[in-house]
Amino acid sequence: MADIFREIDEEVRRDKAAQLWKKYGWLFTGLAVLAVLAVAGWQFWLYREQQASQAVGAQLEAALKASRDNNGAEAETILGELAASAPAGYRQIARFRLAAETAKRDAAAGATAFDGLANDTTLLPLYRDLARLRAGMLRVDLVPYAELKTALEPLATPQGVWRHSTREFLGIAALKANLFEDAGRWFDAIVTDPQSPAVLRQRTELYLALVRGGPVQIKD
Repeated sequence: MADIFREIDEEVRRDKAAQLWKKYGWLFTGLAVLAVLAVAGWQFWLYREQQASQAVGAQLEAALKASRDNNGAEAETILGELAASAPAGYRQIARFRLAAETAKRDAAAGATAFDGLANDTTLLPLYRDLARLRAGMLRVDLVPYAELKTALEPLATPQGVWRHSTREFLGIAALKANLFEDAGRWFDAIVTDPQSPAVLRQRTELYLALVRGGPVQIKD
């Protein structure tokens, strides 16, 4: 008896399934087709993105090669095009590289280019601060130490991502200006920071030796 009821139940389910397919089969088929088309479209988009990325990467490599070959004009032309039209990630790289390339022929112009990056609110603070540091480094022979200190000191705080490089640079700039007390403070900040890289600590010991020696006295 149980077998009979089970067979009847299965027959009823088959009939219901047939009725549902007859009524909504077109919908199921359409959804399946849309799913296939969506996957195909996604794969095609990925392919095009990969092709575009490879093309941009080749342009960037060509710019770097031109730079290595001392062909600054060609490098700047390629980087300028990438900075204007490349995808976001490559565009940011191109802008930084273009600023650095510009600095090779004109430190002031390069610093101004890095200023543009430092003031670009679409960039992450990490990269804006890096641009600010690069601009300051280019101005070491262009502006007084006090101006460099005002511009870069905010990057040297204990929480600053670029504090190690900033402290080293400001210490060197102070030495260059014969401000040994300021230089000593910057180098001490490196030594007392437990997160300072070992290689930087070794360099700092050499800097501190110069600080302890004081200004060189030239006898008449």
